[in-house]
Amino acid sequence: MLLSKMAAEGGGKEMNEIKTQFTTREGLYKLLSHSEYSRPNRVPFNSQGSNPVRVSFVNVNDQSGNGDRLCFNVGRELYFYIYKGVRKAADLSKPIDKRIYKGTQPTCHDFNHLTATAESVSLLVGFSAGQVQLIDPIKKETSKLFNEERLIDKSRVTCVKWVPGSESLFLVAHSSGNMYLYNVEHTCGTTAPHYQLLKQGESFAVHTCKSKSTRNPLLKWTVGEGALNEFAFSPDGKFLACVSQDGFLRVFNFDSVELHGTMKSYFGGLLCVCWSPDGKYIVTGGEDDLVTVWSFVDSRVIARGHGHKSWVSVVAFDPYTTSVEESDPMEFSGSDEDFQDLHFGRDRANSTQSRLSKRNSTDSRPVSVTYRFGSVGQDTQLCLWDLTEDILFPHQPLSRARTHTNVMNATSPPPGSGGNNPGSNGNSITTPGNSVPPPLPRSNSLPHSAVSNAGSKSSVMDGAIASGVSKFATLSLHDRKERHHEKDHKRNHSMGHISSKSSDKLNLVTKTKTDPAKTLGTPLCPRMEDVPLLEPLICKKIAHERLTVLIFLEDCIVTACQEGFICTWARPGKVGLLSSQTQANSPSGTVV
Repeated sequence: MLLSKMAAEGGGKEMNEIKTQFTTREGLYKLLSHSEYSRPNRVPFNSQGSNPVRVSFVNVNDQSGNGDRLCFNVGRELYFYIYKGVRKAADLSKPIDKRIYKGTQPTCHDFNHLTATAESVSLLVGFSAGQVQLIDPIKKETSKLFNEERLIDKSRVTCVKWVPGSESLFLVAHSSGNMYLYNVEHTCGTTAPHYQLLKQGESFAVHTCKSKSTRNPLLKWTVGEGALNEFAFSPDGKFLACVSQDGFLRVFNFDSVELHGTMKSYFGGLLCVCWSPDGKYIVTGGEDDLVTVWSFVDSRVIARGHGHKSWVSVVAFDPYTTSVEESDPMEFSGSDEDFQDLHFGRDRANSTQSRLSKRNSTDSRPVSVTYRFGSVGQDTQLCLWDLTEDILFPHQPLSRARTHTNVMNATSPPPGSGGNNPGSNGNSITTPGNSVPPPLPRSNSLPHSAVSNAGSKSSVMDGAIASGVSKFATLSLHDRKERHHEKDHKRNHSMGHISSKSSDKLNLVTKTKTDPAKTLGTPLCPRMEDVPLLEPLICKKIAHERLTVLIFLEDCIVTACQEGFICTWARPGKVGLLSSQTQANSPSGTVV
């Protein structure tokens, strides 16, 4: 009890202090110790050398109203539970299904949300030795194994996902850098597959499987160099974002198998990727300790976020706190009560000063957008970030850009809405007014971009890539006109400690495979000072071991660490759904 009290009061600055609650502008998020899931014995898992703990959810729409199901892997074990969330305490003594594997470990898994019922769910599980298993943890008797003899790929499965909208197609990525498209109805054959080239492009190739009868895999993708660490389908299922150990984000049109755009990490491999709920932005995290926001429409980096002290392992958008408001700008001359009832339409400025400057702005936009996303890392910290209009719509006249125009903040703030979170003082970006159009680097002429893209083997790109480059080129023309403004602007607002840190990282970049001279300072990888730098709204240590899971649900946030503890954080106002008696009886040492 003392630990949680100290955490709540912010006392005790020991390195090992674990936060059990934190405050944002929405209110207080609280760790529910009785809603913690783990192995039934609750013993911390000795995670040395094992694969990351992962969590998958599915809702089976059963009649009880408690249709959420949870799957997680810990070491060689895989568990399937009823997830009671913020409503009831977890009962670890009764897993619906438990499996222990020999000679291989589960590495990732995914439910098919289309086919899930209270009687049957389709769960794909990827393994460290390369196999993929299809299981039904409710029926238990059905099971199929793909790549059983490891003839297709012998390397670890890094990511497995059902193709959106499909009951039978799924995609599997491996640490070999290959991805394979499977159909659950087809067999894998008894011999190694023979492939025929379907399409080749900038640092990728796609092959079809040559055989008399249809067999798995239907397609083989070879992407970049080194492991393919994660992929994510766009919300509409049409595009596929992949992040690789070579530090590149590559976004493909999934059906036409064409490259839409690329981005390079500041340093090291990219480990995780996610899409905004509307599909307009992609966020990545990786070994440069940064989160990077990439615009899908413009195919360019629009912001970086600096808050983690080690590798970023998961990034995820919060669709329940992300708001896109259709509104008539004329109506915002009224009082703040006029739009307090808008869904999540509360004031999102980080300081009174920026709120007032927004209020004084003459520019108004008919649509107000704020995206909330989160990240967890090997530094055991959870960071929450807000992506606001001053970052999303920087192309305004210079004098106006400094006002951080935001339609949602066009009136005076509601009383008491500012300053209640010690972690969110100051603007969400470090330098005032750096929402000016980020200047693209000096060497961003069209031919150079084409040649330098990823230090590629071929300088000729197919149509999809060329269109991306032409976008960069038009941006560069726009930015040159304002370059002299920007130079003055930067002189007045130096980046302080970030500049020195980024120059340290520059020295490290030169040791990587990709020649940094070909990417750093190009649209693929802008310099630190050329894009806005976000600061986290909150950055809290919430575990003793590295964090491997971050999932945003309607009532809560779910995190997990490598010790095998899956934690539920009630959203503001949702903690009261549980009886206080249950809370009083629960042990206070939750993540210890």
